[in-house]
Amino acid sequence: MSESRALPTSFGELEVLAVGTVLLVEALTGLSLNSLTILSFCKTPELRTPSHLLVLSLAVADSGISLNALVAAISSLLRRWPYGSDGCQAHGFQGFVMALASICSSAAIAWGRYHHHCTRSQLAWNTAVFLVFFVWVSSVFWAALPLLGWGHYDYEPLGTCCTLDYSSGDRNFISFLFTMAFFNFLLPLFITLISYQLMEQKLRKTGHPQVPALIAKMVPTVNAVHYGLGSEMVQKGVWQCFSPQRSEQDRAR
Repeated sequence: MSESRALPTSFGELEVLAVGTVLLVEALTGLSLNSLTILSFCKTPELRTPSHLLVLSLAVADSGISLNALVAAISSLLRRWPYGSDGCQAHGFQGFVMALASICSSAAIAWGRYHHHCTRSQLAWNTAVFLVFFVWVSSVFWAALPLLGWGHYDYEPLGTCCTLDYSSGDRNFISFLFTMAFFNFLLPLFITLISYQLMEQKLRKTGHPQVPALIAKMVPTVNAVHYGLGSEMVQKGVWQCFSPQRSEQDRAR
């Protein structure tokens, strides 16, 4: 049986309870909203398009982040980390995979929208599948490196979840941090900003200046609302999932 880890004595009961409650609300909200997006994609044929495949990838990643937060919430409410050191490494790895996939999926969505609005051509299935495949393989690759010795996962200060050990200042971690940040934060951010900037310029020339936000949100709940449930097509899909009779009527028409 794995050993549990007690919380640091510097944190009071009220602080730990507050953190656990906030994490629980965030986790359940993110899971609920992103699950609606995933369910809509699976249940509604009209949503099974290359562009929505990118949104599905983002929803899956953000659902994973919410699950990671749920584990942290349970640990906070238990006032201890019950999963041992191996559980800490697994928790850190899973959370980092999902975080990187969320960031890169947001950049892929930005590029997909640029492609649609600026080239006036639909995103091809093989392109969308390649993007999703690359996002997840890349995320797993970078998240696995700390398990192999480049970087390190450790407990956060509260001791209820695990992530990269940012307190480590040795050359090993610094080299990993800067390399990882370039490929997984700066590069996706550059792609996102350039894609939306070019799309804004294109739409401004055509007399349609309304464009999405420049920076893709990385919070699971906001992502679900902005990219998933904020889409008219996804809204229709959610409505059909919960109204099967209405769905049959729409198909009959």
